[in-house]
Amino acid sequence: MADEQLLTAARQLWTDIAAAPVAFPDRGVSVVASPRSGICPAGWIGLVLLGDSGIGTAPDQVSADEIGARLADHTPQSLYDPANAAQALPAAEMIGPVTLAYLAADRFRPFPGPTVEQLPVDHPDLRALEQRCTPEERAEVSIGQLTSPAFGIRDCGEIIAAAGYVAWPRRTAHMAILTAPRARGRGLAKVAASSAIEHALTAGMVPQWRARVPASLRVAEALGFAEVGVQIRARLG
Repeated sequence: MADEQLLTAARQLWTDIAAAPVAFPDRGVSVVASPRSGICPAGWIGLVLLGDSGIGTAPDQVSADEIGARLADHTPQSLYDPANAAQALPAAEMIGPVTLAYLAADRFRPFPGPTVEQLPVDHPDLRALEQRCTPEERAEVSIGQLTSPAFGIRDCGEIIAAAGYVAWPRRTAHMAILTAPRARGRGLAKVAASSAIEHALTAGMVPQWRARVPASLRVAEALGFAEVGVQIRARLG
């Protein structure tokens, strides 16, 4: 799958998630009112910028018109920069820009390593792994919400890294990876994620990776993911 195909697939996905009639324009950002948008929490503004265009959702038409007017002076790619995004949006709180990356099957680079164990998502050892991570990490990566099995790595009887995915629309596999603090920096996220990605690709799905920190993006790139755009969620001030 070429980069252009990945971009098209990503745009189709996020158009569905917007839950309102909207399309990626040739250039710029199209913003619509969508109280049920899946791009952001209820009452927030959500933007998805892919390539040189983007879509946005707002909780009501007044907010949509205001955000659309504000973004008219910014190119989508300029909003990849956090400072520009913060200047453009009237936000009391903002999450992002968060990198969105996708993987074509022919670019997958599996990472070998320790034995990976397949676990049901309600396994108590996975709950123990989550408790060893911060609340912010647990909020971003909820192992308990996986629709795939979890793929974990043990050390001294404990699961110290695990990965899986949530099935999103259009056969998208939204990846989730969690590593215990004491086990980071050893490449275990790549090993666990490799098993989850292989599972998704075998099922004919397109893996999606949402990276909030540079370390997460480095893992994705090492596995063959291509950075396609960003997601921004902002709570109105």
